Amino acid sequence: MKNCFGILLALIAIIHIVRAQDQQGFISLDCGLPANELSPYEETFTGLRFSSDEKFIRSGKTGKIRENPEGYAKPYETLRYFPDGIRNCYNLNVEKGSTYLIVARFVYGNYDGFDLKPKFDLYLGPNLWATVDLQILVNGTAEDILHVPTSNSLQICLVKTGETTPLISALELRPMGNDSYITQSGSLILFSRRYLSKSGSDLRYNKDVYDRIWVSYGARFQTEWTQISTTLEVNNANKYAPPKDALKNAATPTNAGSPLTIKWPSGSPQDQYYLYAHFAEIENLQANDTREFNILLNGEVFSEPIIPKKLDITTIQSLTSTTCQEGECILQLTRTNRSTLPPLLNALEIYAVIQFPQAETNEIDVVAIKNIQATYGLNRINWQGDPCVPQQLIWDGLNCSNTNISTPPRIISLNLSSSGLTGNIAAAIQNLTQLEKLDLSNNNLTGVVPEFLGNMKSLSVINLSGNNLNGLIPQALRKEGLELLVEGNPRLCLSDSCRKPSKKKFPVAIVAAVASAAIVIAVLIFFIVLRKRKSTTVEGLHLTPRLSTSTSTENVTFANKKSKRFKYSEVLKMTNNFQRVLGKGGFGMVYHGTVNGAVQVAVKVLSQSSTQGYKEFKAEVDLLLRVHHTNLVSLVGYCYEGDHLGLIYEFLPNGDLKQHLSGKGGKSIINWSIRLQIALDAALGLEYLHIGCTPPMVHRDIKTANILLDKNFKAKVADFGLSRSFRVGGESYDSTLIVGTPGYLDPEYYPTSRLAAKSDVYSYGIVLLEMITNQPVISEKYHIAEWVRSKLNRGDITEIMDPNLHGVYDFNSAWRALELAMSCADPSSSKRPTMSQVINALEECIVCENSRMSKNPGFESQDMNISLDTSVVPRAR
Repeated sequence: MKNCFGILLALIAIIHIVRAQDQQGFISLDCGLPANELSPYEETFTGLRFSSDEKFIRSGKTGKIRENPEGYAKPYETLRYFPDGIRNCYNLNVEKGSTYLIVARFVYGNYDGFDLKPKFDLYLGPNLWATVDLQILVNGTAEDILHVPTSNSLQICLVKTGETTPLISALELRPMGNDSYITQSGSLILFSRRYLSKSGSDLRYNKDVYDRIWVSYGARFQTEWTQISTTLEVNNANKYAPPKDALKNAATPTNAGSPLTIKWPSGSPQDQYYLYAHFAEIENLQANDTREFNILLNGEVFSEPIIPKKLDITTIQSLTSTTCQEGECILQLTRTNRSTLPPLLNALEIYAVIQFPQAETNEIDVVAIKNIQATYGLNRINWQGDPCVPQQLIWDGLNCSNTNISTPPRIISLNLSSSGLTGNIAAAIQNLTQLEKLDLSNNNLTGVVPEFLGNMKSLSVINLSGNNLNGLIPQALRKEGLELLVEGNPRLCLSDSCRKPSKKKFPVAIVAAVASAAIVIAVLIFFIVLRKRKSTTVEGLHLTPRLSTSTSTENVTFANKKSKRFKYSEVLKMTNNFQRVLGKGGFGMVYHGTVNGAVQVAVKVLSQSSTQGYKEFKAEVDLLLRVHHTNLVSLVGYCYEGDHLGLIYEFLPNGDLKQHLSGKGGKSIINWSIRLQIALDAALGLEYLHIGCTPPMVHRDIKTANILLDKNFKAKVADFGLSRSFRVGGESYDSTLIVGTPGYLDPEYYPTSRLAAKSDVYSYGIVLLEMITNQPVISEKYHIAEWVRSKLNRGDITEIMDPNLHGVYDFNSAWRALELAMSCADPSSSKRPTMSQVINALEECIVCENSRMSKNPGFESQDMNISLDTSVVPRAR
């Protein structure tokens, strides 16, 4: 069992090493490298892949060093400097709770020609990490730290402290083995990392799989030491994995009876250190030779006696931090009484402990305020880094609770007055659950006042004055203890009465005249309707037995919709006798046609063998004749003449969404930006069905094949044959027949046979998952939601995103869209958002993506080659 456990530990170490060798999880940023230059590129000496830093920061300017006496490598020839603002921050995605090696490098190189070397502070989140002083370290410097992030976002900030301008040359993150470099508290700043050799170059990647830099002792190699070396390979497979080349060398005391002593200065008695000493026997010992020694730190036993293993690593590490007295730390290796050989040491790491006492702002609040920032496109220079701390760098317009340095601050006040805001009130505001005061006054906000504001228990003051809001103020906002300011919104109603048209008094004579005319008109309509009924029967336009399932009242109502009705002879003419077939489905054939010889249309003709076609046909005509929205397919007309039933639609030249995700039929693969806009278009169409129609409608068959695209890739929802109205107030539509498309159907529909607006939301969520992943909705092994859920457990969105996107998307917008899709596809309808909430979230995603594209102008044009195919139209179902 013991051997198995040892093998398991070795395998874990090997996995960590292999991942590091592949640079998996590495972030290597060449700061100031323009993204339109070769990025990423492979650095010559190390083989590390460096990329431009433009995607990770939204401020600063780029420069290039003029003086390079040290012969700096390519990643350090460019830099980013920050003349504007006090704090400028990099935002990096990391894995919460994992250990990272973080290295920031700084080279001035007289990039500006002023020979004015800067001094500034470096922050990790809300805490001071180091002071960078290039006035003293004129040839450049680096800050090296081992740190465990407390959230999935890491912010590295440069803070201006004087008159000089902060700068950075390179930023590097390396994930370490999570069971290595463990501390009781705090992070570890590098003090020394050396291997015991008189000479030798610095060892870095790929000698060191974690890209730590190891320096030989060189001139510091003491005269009382003797160097020993081997040409044989030394096994370094443990959780620290120092370079094999470092372990091939070691130092021993020249006097075999003397200890091997290493000293270093300690700044103060409070300074704490962690040590990691690496040993391997690299000499050929005789049969009667023994090498065993004790390790003492400041005169106290540091570990049990050590016998180094032959050509195999042993690492002794601190379990607790160590302090040193009298300004000096002393490490001693002394041989035991039974040892015949002196001690040896191959490599040594020394780290100083740094405490980061200030807790970061509550993560939910951080996500919410960043979503608000993205929604409104706020580009304030000081809205970088942690929103609330340190207090002297708090974001403009915020107040936060800071009762305890170890407790995450909460945002309690948000003031965005006179900030040029447009659009709706951001849904993300409701996630600031501790918010007490909200000021959105004097902007250009439109739409209704959302009900969620009234459900925010901490809110005591809301100022919405001076906007263009409309509709009725929700009842939830009319409560004691809440101060609501809404003046200056002329279309905002304080009560139901302001939405009702005023009753005007007419002269009695006019009223009498109108009443008489109404009676005459009613009599005429009665005779006309009676005559129509008779003519319908006489002319043979009555329903055939195949269609006799509807009542006669329904048939008359349907038959009299002449506003967009075509004769069968006109259908023959517009389709040139059904010459060009475009598709076939359960409803029947689809043909290409033209109206008046100019307007292209798609004509669905009901097949004589269809058993359900008439009901679908009638439902679609009934719906499309009374709804009009830019994101719903328009009905040009219909034909209802005996057995001849046909639907004439507007022609959409770019086919359906499903084809453009798969690229089938020569269709282009659409990029992320266009996918988000298509998602928004479809959501707007569904929102109109749910809340814009009277009565509201549920589509019942939302899928990628029913989302059609015009020549500009504007999306329109199609195929309303299964649509039904539902009652207001959250009630659902009962159906005894299960209809819709497998995989897209609301899981609550199967046991209940009840459909509501949230059923469309579920189907829409599956569509959004398709757009994100390009995976099949149903395969032999899984449903798409299950597949995504399994991938989410690994926390890597790149495994989820459609590989055809080639990684060209904003990660924040991708994560937000994925979270939205999974929320829509929640098995419980009560947990799904409304389509209005979906729209708000998608608008936030689009803002993030547009921000990325604005930083990379011209890049998207290389991403896809849009071809307009005029042969594709709404397909037959």
